[in-house]
Amino acid sequence: MINRTARDLALSALLKMDKQGAYSNLAFDGMLSSSSLSPRDRDFAAKLFYGVLETKITLDYIIASYATMKPEKISSDVRNILRLGLYQIKYLDLEDFAAVNESVNLVKLRGKKSASGFVNAILRAFLRDGKNIPLPEDPDERLSVRFSCPVWLVRSFVGEYGRETAERILESQLGRPPLTLRVNTLKTSAETLCALLQQEGIEAVPHPQEQTCVEVLGGGALTGTKAFAEGLFHVQDISSQLCARTVASYAPRTLLDVCAAPGGKTFTIAEELGDAAEITACDLHKKRVGLIKQGAARLGLCSVDAVESDASKANDRFGQFDAVLCDVPCSGFGVIRRKPEIKYKPQESLQGLPAIQGNILQTSASYVKEGGMLIYSTCTIAKRENEQVVDEFLRRNPAFVPAKLPGFLHQWVPDAVNRVTFLPGVHNSDGFFLAVFQKMR
Repeated sequence: MINRTARDLALSALLKMDKQGAYSNLAFDGMLSSSSLSPRDRDFAAKLFYGVLETKITLDYIIASYATMKPEKISSDVRNILRLGLYQIKYLDLEDFAAVNESVNLVKLRGKKSASGFVNAILRAFLRDGKNIPLPEDPDERLSVRFSCPVWLVRSFVGEYGRETAERILESQLGRPPLTLRVNTLKTSAETLCALLQQEGIEAVPHPQEQTCVEVLGGGALTGTKAFAEGLFHVQDISSQLCARTVASYAPRTLLDVCAAPGGKTFTIAEELGDAAEITACDLHKKRVGLIKQGAARLGLCSVDAVESDASKANDRFGQFDAVLCDVPCSGFGVIRRKPEIKYKPQESLQGLPAIQGNILQTSASYVKEGGMLIYSTCTIAKRENEQVVDEFLRRNPAFVPAKLPGFLHQWVPDAVNRVTFLPGVHNSDGFFLAVFQKMR
């Protein structure tokens, strides 16, 4: 075990993100596993790490306001120490002098003693100015700094949803997201699960709108509970639960989930169908197929057959199914609040996604029986990956027509007909898109 402070651990994880482009949870959990921090310090380290990651653009804007050089010209360790110090001063209820002193100590600990005066000067200058951030005049740039989101992405949200809704989306991307569980209805109820979790120190309540869902309000690690070990729930956002319930509402006897890992939607569908359907759940990678198998076994599901398969290529082993779900790879703009590194991806790296998504949807269509259902979903709110992909598919495939969504979705989106978008900040869920088609001939 490495003896380090919470601030030093958060710094190490941030540096790993900068150098290796690691996923945030893997970068942080990897550092945490080799530390001897107390539970309280672990929580503080997590708050610092994810807080800086969420607000990086805002913090760099502050640095640029005081430094004589651009933030990207400052060494990675000094820049991240400044981010940590500014985050504590601006966003946390801590003693300001502690944030300054500990930041200076971190600089020295990292062998950058010559930069200690530089760090001290910027943090104290920000304090002298009352912790205020003078925002840019351009409205999109103002939102970018205020909510720490790239300008190009701000403009995309504003262009597609209008400024008021875009602001709600951006605001929802900061802070801790809600944590919801799908109740394994084959074994228990929401009320019973909440009572069991309460006994293990987890504060949980039934969801106000969905009787198969539980909201977690606080407590320890869910994976360490007896309820988890006994397969009484799996973690799943309400939007994904609604997607799975939509698939199950068409009562398929056979189902193909072409991009299933880690298996959340597959599990919910299996439970909704009483573990009586024949479900084939696929992923490209053997390791992720293993996750589906493990999850199904823990939940006690016998109807799920997890197999290795590439969703972008026709699989001759597959026959025809009553329903096919393709939850395709996407930009992930609907889950930025859970994975803040998503918003920092270069715009050009996302350009090829609609072609990939369209190909998977087209391939998936070949597995649908006549009269069967095809469901397309993403965890993004970008219309070029959602509505535009769907419209192009319908243009090229006259045998498929838009199908009516189940009525229970109307309490969430009253005007939903055959496609629906859940918006973070509007529906109190992750961002999510869902469209349904029926094969007529």
